[in-house]
Amino acid sequence: MEIIFLGTNGWYDTKAGNTISILVKTSAFYIIFDAGYGFAKLDRYIDIAHLPVVLFLSHYHLDHTAGLHVLNKFHFPGGMTICIPRGTKKVLNTLVDVPFTAPLSSLSYPVRILELPGQEKELLPLAVEARPLIHVTLCLGYRIETEGITLAYVPDTGYCENAVELARGADLLLTECAYAGDLTCSGWPHLNPLTAARIAKEGGAKKLFLVHFDALQYPHYYHRSEAQKLARSVFPPTWAARDGLKITLKAR
Repeated sequence: MEIIFLGTNGWYDTKAGNTISILVKTSAFYIIFDAGYGFAKLDRYIDIAHLPVVLFLSHYHLDHTAGLHVLNKFHFPGGMTICIPRGTKKVLNTLVDVPFTAPLSSLSYPVRILELPGQEKELLPLAVEARPLIHVTLCLGYRIETEGITLAYVPDTGYCENAVELARGADLLLTECAYAGDLTCSGWPHLNPLTAARIAKEGGAKKLFLVHFDALQYPHYYHRSEAQKLARSVFPPTWAARDGLKITLKAR
């Protein structure tokens, strides 16, 4: 299994990176977490076009969805399943439609929309757990199991028990790290390096990669290095991700 960080910024693009999107390559299908502007790089890394694609959207803030505008750039003969929070299908169909962009129905490949939690056990080719997180809008975190590996994706949230449960024993935990230092804000919940590391430690994850660095608070890679150092004081196997980084995981 290979994980490729297509976009690692939060809020907006800078020289440090595009907004959030992460590709997971398996032998049987492709998995993508969120569709910020990094999503536009997808065709650089998908080398087996016929494999099905499963896209997990956490919520509809534009730094997680703006890349949907380029869906008509791709051709996926194996089709795409877009997984979204339950009750939000109308939001997706409004966002990906005229007058904003081309509608899903115009794409050259079949697209299925799947609201979670729901029929994921019957309709997805992998084990998935979706849990709501704490944000200013409905936001889902995901835990997936495939090829003997468990991945957890914890996007925009404050510290919460659901984040810890998603991280429980995961081989790799991907958490947002929008805030720098020990900054918190109850009115706009996000993680900082310390709370992200706390989730990894309490959940017993094996490795932690920080993503979704707020573009204003992390203008340079140096600031991400500082976040990595701070997180390692709580959870040593922590790395700050950057666009283009590739990591390989093997089942134990």
